[in-house]
Amino acid sequence: MASDSNLSFKCALITGGGGGIGKAMAAYFISKGKKVIIAGRTESKLQESAKDIGAAAYYVLDTGKVAEIPAFCGKITKEHPDLDCLVNNAGVQKPLDMVKDEDFLTRADQEIDINIRGPMHLALALLPHFKAKEDGAVIMNISSVLGFVPFSIINPVYNGTKAWLHFWSMNLRTQLRNGGTKIRVVEIAPPSVGTDLHRDREDPDDNKKHKNPNALTVEEFMDEISKKLEKGDEMITAGMGNQLVEKWYGAYGETYNKAASGK
Repeated sequence: MASDSNLSFKCALITGGGGGIGKAMAAYFISKGKKVIIAGRTESKLQESAKDIGAAAYYVLDTGKVAEIPAFCGKITKEHPDLDCLVNNAGVQKPLDMVKDEDFLTRADQEIDINIRGPMHLALALLPHFKAKEDGAVIMNISSVLGFVPFSIINPVYNGTKAWLHFWSMNLRTQLRNGGTKIRVVEIAPPSVGTDLHRDREDPDDNKKHKNPNALTVEEFMDEISKKLEKGDEMITAGMGNQLVEKWYGAYGETYNKAASGK
């Protein structure tokens, strides 16, 4: 579904904004005249990124510590009452072996907290603030093509968290629309993009173009998704993700749309 309102917001909060896709999206929004606030776990990276791209502010936030999210949202909406866009970008991807890793559950729980509970708690904590916006608001969730086809076998938890984020984004969009709100939900599902997401792998560069011809550089990714954001697409991917997402919606989209419309 398309509209012209993806970029109608005034002020965006981007989690995981200290680098990679988060920083790139922040720079893009700023180039479009938006006020941008970045958040993340590492203050030194946030300071550097905020200065580099001209972000309005930065906040240290571990999205996996969900007990801290209500206070954080109260603080940020008080200090930035114009906030009308949330980009749930923060995420971690860990190689995990359910057979061999003795600390599997500990590491898996951390990944679930950051990739699932963090985005959900942030979105719902900001929902009353967003509902009060006369001109509406936007929630952007960064999922992954691995949420459509879990072919990265070494990332069983990451794959599942991104599948959850995909399905939750669909239902969140439908409930907010059917509930009469002006809150728009956009899902962005990156393919393999040359960031530091694979830093915990044996080869942390296996998502770079010189190692994986199907991978996109951050610049290539942003060039493709920015056009779709400007066009108003609510489901956005890039590169090899286009074929996967198109197939998924071709198989299941009509069934979901009927359920969403109550028919």
